Amino acid sequence: MSNINIGISTEDRANIANALSRVLADSYMLYLKTHNFHWNVTGPMFQTLHIMFMEQYTELWNALDNIAERIRALGHFAPGTYARFVELSSIKEEAGVPNAQEMIRQLVDGQEALIRTVREAFKIADEANDQPSAGMLSDRMEIHEKNAWMLRSFLENGQSA
Repeated sequence: MSNINIGISTEDRANIANALSRVLADSYMLYLKTHNFHWNVTGPMFQTLHIMFMEQYTELWNALDNIAERIRALGHFAPGTYARFVELSSIKEEAGVPNAQEMIRQLVDGQEALIRTVREAFKIADEANDQPSAGMLSDRMEIHEKNAWMLRSFLENGQSA
């Protein structure tokens, strides 16, 4: 690969790419879990949850490419296997089919885990003066904080899913 001279050191680019790889892995795992729950949700709130889960997994799916392409722009390879995502991710897969309430709890936990991963990556990008990565990560935090809030609203005030 030719020498990359974008005003970010080789070491910083590697650190940012590693942090973005964790963001990509968490995003992929949350995408997969949300899509799974979209397919399998049941109960009185089926239609509402089915649609909300679809909106959230679609947004996640569209974000994956941007995250991976940012890793590539920094001169590193993006992880792209399920095995590598499992290694890097802080979000665990669900082997069974929980009830709707538990699906919502798991998705809140997943959104919040992803926010924490993104926040750590933001710090690394910001300290390295990498505005494109920091901007993308700031946008991701805002999206996931809103998603977590919307999901949490189903768990409050005794509402049952």
